[in-house]
Amino acid sequence: MDWKAAIEAARARIAGHVLKTPVVAPRGFGLNHAIEMKLEQMQHTGSFKARGAFNTLLAGPVPQAGLVAASGGNHGAAVAYAARALGHQAHIFVPEMAGPSKIALIRETGAQLTVVSGEYANALAAAQEYEDASGAMQIHAYDAPATVAGQGTCMAEWEAQGLQADTVLIAVGGGGLIAGALAWLQGARKVVAVEPETSCALNAALKAVQPVDVDVSGVAANALGARRIGDICFGLAVEHGATSVLVSDAAITAAQTALWRELRQLVEPAGATALAALMSGAYRPEPGERVAVLVCGANVAPDPLA
Repeated sequence: MDWKAAIEAARARIAGHVLKTPVVAPRGFGLNHAIEMKLEQMQHTGSFKARGAFNTLLAGPVPQAGLVAASGGNHGAAVAYAARALGHQAHIFVPEMAGPSKIALIRETGAQLTVVSGEYANALAAAQEYEDASGAMQIHAYDAPATVAGQGTCMAEWEAQGLQADTVLIAVGGGGLIAGALAWLQGARKVVAVEPETSCALNAALKAVQPVDVDVSGVAANALGARRIGDICFGLAVEHGATSVLVSDAAITAAQTALWRELRQLVEPAGATALAALMSGAYRPEPGERVAVLVCGANVAPDPLA
């Protein structure tokens, strides 16, 4: 697949529907060097997911039955938002672990919402049953070409904003965001996958040399809790030699706190996971290595202003 062309087409397609999120170069965070950050948590519905949702909906016809999506929360909110903006019906399935703030965010869009017990995999199974019964079009959260191309627009946009880094750190759940970055960069920069120790589908897949099921838990599980890495992500990670590191829940919450104290950016644990790799030393840059961090999610639970 010509990923560069697909991502360029997605950029043109979603222009006017998504925000160009800001880039900053802060000092601090206990680090002795500057880093670049893209604040993608400032995107519509609080995550990068709107990019893939709009790209999918604008790339082809939507059936009369509308849309269906399974989500840990952020993808569902993005699909519901995009569906409302473009005049489509949407039915979103989320697990209970999505949490009250993300569930409330989806409800605010007016989409039909079903909360299922268990984890993301249970919501995906329920969404697939609904797809089969209704004829609705399913928008996969991470393992579909249109989703990955849409998420790839984030990295394409960042480079257009003047990204200087040699290395980019990206949090990974099912792998849509990092797959988009790998697809766009094509090995031009080092990409480091950062996952929680207790939700590490990509790390496990790279060790097993194939996608495998993993148990998921921890503070970021409602966003990074995919049981199995997407096939697209796995293929791109192997092709382009993505590096994988793991971080603890304590490191994630420390990074989450630091983003608030030093930048006044309120992010969910998944949004702070990439920064946690630098702050904790899970990833140690070489002397002179220029490093960038993608901050990707803002939907804190519980909602601090509710």
